[in-house]
Amino acid sequence: MINGAHMIIYSRDPEADRAFLRDTLGFHHVDAGHGWLIFGLPPAEVAVHPTDGEPAHELFLMCDDVAATVAELSAKGVEFTIPVTAERWGLRTALRLPGGGELGLYEPSHPVAI
Repeated sequence: MINGAHMIIYSRDPEADRAFLRDTLGFHHVDAGHGWLIFGLPPAEVAVHPTDGEPAHELFLMCDDVAATVAELSAKGVEFTIPVTAERWGLRTALRLPGGGELGLYEPSHPVAI
């Protein structure tokens, strides 16, 4: 039976993004060999949304208090690419990874599965 999920972030600067996940976000990790760090994530859930365009995938981190999380991460030098915005499903923002990518961050207002 399925016992987990493995997500991949493609990056222009994987060393910097690995350091960010390890040092800034504090995610536990193991070294799979040669510095390839694999990070444990908090419990997760998956949703399937309709699209009229090409199918795509997004990664959002969840938190209980987006304002406090933004303040804590901003104090660590994390850049946020959009202001906190109220959506019908919660409060959302996005943070910049050192390698140039983005991760969504949101405080859900809907029931969660975890």
